[in-house]
Amino acid sequence: MKPPPSPPLIRVGPSGWDYPDWQGVVLPRRSPGHGHPLEFLASRFDTVEINTTFDRPLRPEIARLYAAIARHNPRFSFTVVLGRRFTRDRSLDPAEIDEFKAGLWPLHRAGRLGCLVLTFPWAFRFTVENREFLIQLRRAFNQFPLAVEMQHASWLAEEALGTLIDYRLGFVNIDQPPYAGAMPAQAIVTSGAACFRLHGRDPGYWPRQFAQQPGCNDYLYSAAELEEWGARIRHAAAHAAGAFVTFVNPAAGKSVINAMQLSALLAEDNRTPHRAVA
Repeated sequence: MKPPPSPPLIRVGPSGWDYPDWQGVVLPRRSPGHGHPLEFLASRFDTVEINTTFDRPLRPEIARLYAAIARHNPRFSFTVVLGRRFTRDRSLDPAEIDEFKAGLWPLHRAGRLGCLVLTFPWAFRFTVENREFLIQLRRAFNQFPLAVEMQHASWLAEEALGTLIDYRLGFVNIDQPPYAGAMPAQAIVTSGAACFRLHGRDPGYWPRQFAQQPGCNDYLYSAAELEEWGARIRHAAAHAAGAFVTFVNPAAGKSVINAMQLSALLAEDNRTPHRAVA
């Protein structure tokens, strides 16, 4: 008799680690010779998102360092946010593309790059022009697994989802405060791994982002909300090679708290009958 198949690997973790209010609260207070925060996180999670790349490319030597720090966890894979030069400024400059890719290669060659995440703003709606630009980005970064975060619900159109499937672009299922045209909660898989980014529901977060004002997403998910998302994640992961779940609510370490809670919930779910997805 064959053993039952192993459940899909669902990697859960926070987005980033370089937050001053984490020191001495989430992370041990750093001192000369103290370990890197990533070492602490990679011993507790199977993924962490590198989000500093939104503002600047990752240097290859730093990428090699990150891969080396995480090597003690054989299940660990990073997700990396593509730079704003591409998703906001719409650059397709070959030199900029090559510079950004140089920082991805060490992670990719070490088997530590789960996916490159393209985060588009609410204004990036499904149009012929935007579809063509997305295809151009896919071709520019064709060597890497890509997933796209669309904040506008127009990307739920059949043709839009068909584009993601045709070009092997993962759909990032997101949680965010409700507003006009906002992408609702989903459990969609279009390529490779299922992807989720949970931003929280801080009503002031998105207006600050639209105005390009600083400030973290200050929201702590409740147990009931994590149960709801756990059902979606399980459902999507069952139809994929696995899943990446990133919490993007870092204020006061809330992303770490929620990532630990969801990890425990999903581990418990593996020992109990599955509930239906909402």
